[in-house]
Amino acid sequence: MNILVLNGPNLNLLGLREPELYGREDYAALERFIRAAAQEAGAAVTIRQSNFEGELVTWVQQAHGVFDGLVINAAAYTHTSVALLDALKAVRLPAAEVHLTDIDAREPFRRVSYAGMACGAHFKGLGFEGYRRAIRWLCGL
Repeated sequence: MNILVLNGPNLNLLGLREPELYGREDYAALERFIRAAAQEAGAAVTIRQSNFEGELVTWVQQAHGVFDGLVINAAAYTHTSVALLDALKAVRLPAAEVHLTDIDAREPFRRVSYAGMACGAHFKGLGFEGYRRAIRWLCGL
């Protein structure tokens, strides 16, 4: 299984941004965790992060025919990006949505997930562990 993991805006600031919500570990620690989780599952993984919506959309489009599935934490674009939703629907790859926090228990505007509408599984509020579960879910399909 070849998996693309996409992380959206501000995830590169893990450890700095609201550590009481997102934890004190930095983005490098998240990448190490994801790589270890993929190795445990016997999967290959490519990890990308961008603060730019168009770049994330392009990576989703380019995943078609290259990857077997994807994990997406669209971060703030979760709640605003119909473009990401459309790209995910267009490529028709199995996709899992991940959020470090439980977006359903936060502000009302965070409870809408456009990207999540194209995902077959959702892992919210589990911190880094959500990525492991998403990878395992994809490997189990």
